[in-house]
Amino acid sequence: MTQRILIANRGEIAIRIMKACRKLGHEFVVLYTDADAESGHVDLARELGGPRSLYRIQSYLDANEVLSVADVAEATAVHPGYGFFAEDFRFARRVVRRDSPLTFIGPSWWVIRDLGDKINTKRIARSLGVPTIPGSDRPIYSEMEAEEIARNLFAFQRDQGLVNSCVLVKASAGGGGMGIEEVEDPDQFRSTYRRIRNYAKRNFNDEGVLIEQRIFDFNHLEVQVLSERGGERHVHFGTRNCSVQSTGMQKRIEVAPGFVPDELGYAFNAAKVLEDITNHSLTMAADVGYDSVGTWEWIVTPRGEPFLMEVNTRIQVENGVSAAIARIGGHDGTDLIAEQIRMAFGDGMGYAQDDITFDGVGIEYRIIAENPAQRFAPCSGTITRFSWTDQPWLTMHTQIPQDREYEIPMEYDPNLALAIIHGADLREAKERGTAFLDSLVLEGRAASGFNTNIDFLREKTASLLEF
Repeated sequence: MTQRILIANRGEIAIRIMKACRKLGHEFVVLYTDADAESGHVDLARELGGPRSLYRIQSYLDANEVLSVADVAEATAVHPGYGFFAEDFRFARRVVRRDSPLTFIGPSWWVIRDLGDKINTKRIARSLGVPTIPGSDRPIYSEMEAEEIARNLFAFQRDQGLVNSCVLVKASAGGGGMGIEEVEDPDQFRSTYRRIRNYAKRNFNDEGVLIEQRIFDFNHLEVQVLSERGGERHVHFGTRNCSVQSTGMQKRIEVAPGFVPDELGYAFNAAKVLEDITNHSLTMAADVGYDSVGTWEWIVTPRGEPFLMEVNTRIQVENGVSAAIARIGGHDGTDLIAEQIRMAFGDGMGYAQDDITFDGVGIEYRIIAENPAQRFAPCSGTITRFSWTDQPWLTMHTQIPQDREYEIPMEYDPNLALAIIHGADLREAKERGTAFLDSLVLEGRAASGFNTNIDFLREKTASLLEF
């Protein structure tokens, strides 16, 4: 049955959702703001869907406006993409409970609610024997209790022989590296706790704070999970390593799989770590009745100890690098966004874990106008030239038009493009990644000079997956 899907997002993810809709035979409706009038997602919507598929709005974060467009456009479903309303359980609940209900293309609202709180996620994990980071397992609102937890963690780290002990203070309702600070001096804990509590109240309307042990020199791994709408069948599409990040803990390079024990030596049994975090993730998915695409995020210590951090109840930016190495029934062309849409409308998965195989290594680069030397400060300005050499092993996702200049809107996510490289192994993927970066042209003008992260990406490519 043909659906009309309102894409409540922008940029490259809106483009990927449009293409998935076309692949599945669904119609779509696309939103844009004045700041995005020149975005490539507007161009593609006009090309594939015509003027009737485009609606200008004031804000992507105005739920009333978004749902008004859904009604006018006679949409039957909403796809939130990532960011904005993607992990807002209240929005998801409203979508399915309104007088004219729509399908929400994502997990059920109660799943988003239950896993959206890091502390609740930790409690669920601990009840299943899934390892989590030492620290609080419920929202901390009392300053005295927070200080006691912090003192215990500092003492624990000293007992473990750590020279530079540290704790993390995190907004429990936050995500994406936002609302997190480190505390190395116990005497500075109180002021940091107050600052994060106020930040959490201002941005998430929830003063809950999570206090955890800071794990140093860790690798950040993810497990890509897909579940049927009924929450009965769960499969994984492998692991990713997202350890190359900015100073603000924002991802810059993702690699699938998370480790390559056949190519690199590790001080621990890396294959077992990958197996363990995958099994733990599927165990949790089954326990909570997960029913869409989702990501279980882990940190792994230098000794090979995995700890669950959080669950992202949405499609992620980096889903494409997992799809690049995954094969369903031996066929190329895995599209996790299309699978997410199919599951949302109640389609059966049609395959089991044994039908999913993996081939080679994928690298995803986040290409951004920013200055890594200045704590990755974003660069405002105009892109005057953006080009690359097409290759059979390269997939580019971008909203940047190549036929005209493009002013970077500073209101939104800074990603300009995602480049996904596939190689038979890590060595070939790195060689191809370096060749791509060498051929990439990204030029622009800005009042304070135009900067990009291309050199940073090239430098980090040399040591990918080493640990």
